[in-house]
Amino acid sequence: MSNLPPLTTETIWAILNEEIDNATVNHLVWNYLGYRYDPSTENWNLDQVSPEWRDEYPQPPDFIASRPATVKLTRSIPKENKQLLKEKLGFQGYKIGEFGPVQTRRATAANWLLNYMQQKKLDH
Repeated sequence: MSNLPPLTTETIWAILNEEIDNATVNHLVWNYLGYRYDPSTENWNLDQVSPEWRDEYPQPPDFIASRPATVKLTRSIPKENKQLLKEKLGFQGYKIGEFGPVQTRRATAANWLLNYMQQKKLDH
């Protein structure tokens, strides 16, 4: 997917507000994990994917549908960055009764992406 939105706080908010579809959320996370699709071979190039992801997920996982993949994503965020959505964006979470597993997994993806931005010192 070559038309990914830029990795900015606006994009993170769009994920949280469900303004970006689930497929694009997955593609964003895959991109920053290092997964690259090669249309000429119709396969995923894993050269940039770290072994802990490449070994368990030779095909990029659907983070919105797969709880185990989302748990792994959560565990890959350093402890000091687990609350970035709240600390950096002021995100208070979803209201009880207004969210389910999909919103929770989207929030996890958003937090992982914000963590990536923090670690790479990308402009917020």
